[in-house]
Amino acid sequence: MVWSDEFDVAGLPDSTKWSYDIERNSAGWYNNELQYYSNARPENSRVENDMLVITARREDLSTLGLGDWSGQRYSSARLLTRGKGDWRLGFFEIRAKLPCGRGSWPAIWMLSSPPQTAWPGDGEIDIMEHVGHDQGVVHGTVHTDGYNHVRGNQRGAQVTLPDLCNQFHRYQLDWTASRIRIGVDDRYYYQYSNDNSGNAEWPFDSPQFLILNIAVGGDWGGAQGVDDTNFPVRLEIDYVRVYQP
Repeated sequence: MVWSDEFDVAGLPDSTKWSYDIERNSAGWYNNELQYYSNARPENSRVENDMLVITARREDLSTLGLGDWSGQRYSSARLLTRGKGDWRLGFFEIRAKLPCGRGSWPAIWMLSSPPQTAWPGDGEIDIMEHVGHDQGVVHGTVHTDGYNHVRGNQRGAQVTLPDLCNQFHRYQLDWTASRIRIGVDDRYYYQYSNDNSGNAEWPFDSPQFLILNIAVGGDWGGAQGVDDTNFPVRLEIDYVRVYQP
């Protein structure tokens, strides 16, 4: 094990391991998402009971003022290890319990660090995505210049976990120079192989960093609207562990 966070110190997440991604709050987040990502706000990200808790909340703008949250009615957190944990190849395991409810969109994923080119040419690995309107279905996906959701030809698969809102599962990535495997609880349900055809299909020879977040709404997460009665919703993470030979 070369890196881990066991979340055993209560309070804000460990600043030597995690940063907050807030760079597009004023410009609007990708995929037409509805959340504002806060910076070091315990209501949205904190460690308690030996777990990291990321919470997406429905905010009352009448009490906060329209200038707060850039006018967004939802707050959340997007944590990343960029510059503090960047890896090329390895085995990644994140034990987590996911939020549910229509409009929630939690993700555990990776991007290039530093970017080698504009997305998606630098590659994206989605270890776990779950949209609340399709409860219990977990997606593992790879995006490259040749294969991505903008083109509608992203590469991935899905697995059904009926209890993912109530039970912890181990979300896993096994990344080698020849293939990427994505799985849950030691069962791999998707493999993407390096066919040595070039960077457009395999941009995964550079380090990547880890991202943990809950988005709200958006093109996919909000495809069937947002049910405000579900909020707040929580992504609970027991640990993050990274292994390399």
